[in-house]
Amino acid sequence: MKTHYYLGWFSNFIPEDLTRVLQEDITDRKSIAMISSNPDMYEEVGASERTWLDEVGITFDEYHLINYQVEKGDAHALIQKASVIFLLGGNPVKQNEFLMEYELSEPIKQSKAVVMGASAGAINMSAKWLCSKKLGFEAETSSLIEGVGLDNFSVLSHYDLENNTDLVLSELSPLSHEMIIYASNKDCAIRVKGDVIDIYGNVYVISDSVIRKLDETL
Repeated sequence: MKTHYYLGWFSNFIPEDLTRVLQEDITDRKSIAMISSNPDMYEEVGASERTWLDEVGITFDEYHLINYQVEKGDAHALIQKASVIFLLGGNPVKQNEFLMEYELSEPIKQSKAVVMGASAGAINMSAKWLCSKKLGFEAETSSLIEGVGLDNFSVLSHYDLENNTDLVLSELSPLSHEMIIYASNKDCAIRVKGDVIDIYGNVYVISDSVIRKLDETL
C-alpha cells in the first residue's frame, strides 16, 4: 500500500500524533533519497528535514542528496533503492525544473518507498499547482505547473492562509473546479495511505470555489 506525506513546515519538531504514524509507516530504514529544491546549491541542504526525523528516532543506514552533482542515471538508481523518498522544502519552481529535467516523476511514482514532501516538496508531489506571484512564488505571470502526480489533487503548502483567505480563493478558484486543493500552514500534514486521507494540524480544502477547514484525524 503506497503511502505519501504532504508536510507543511515544522517550527520545532514533528507533533506526537504525526510522529506515531510516521514510525508505523517507515519500517524499512535502509536508505533515504532527498531531492533538493535548490539543486544547483551544493552545500549542506535538508538539515532541517533530517533533524525532524532524527529527533523522533527515524534514522537511516544511508543518506543521499539528489541534485545536479548526481548524474541522472545515478539519481534514478538511488530512488529505485530508497526506503523513503523526501522532496525537500525551498524553491518549488527550481525543484520542479529539476524533477522534469532529470525525469524523476515516473521513478518516484513507481517506487514502493514512503514518499514525503515538505513545503515546496509537498507542492511538487501533487498533480498540478498554480505558480502565482500573489501566492508568493517567483513568477511574473501565473501558470499551472505539472507536479509528480502521486495523487490527483493540488497542494498549497506552508502559506499564511488564515490571513489571506480571500486572496487564496480568488487565485485558486478556477483550479478548484478542476480538482480538490489542500491548503495548509505550518506544523501540519496530509497523509495518504491507499485510499485513506488523514489530516494532522490546520489543513483546509478548496473545492468548487468553497473553502473549509478539515477535521483532524483522531
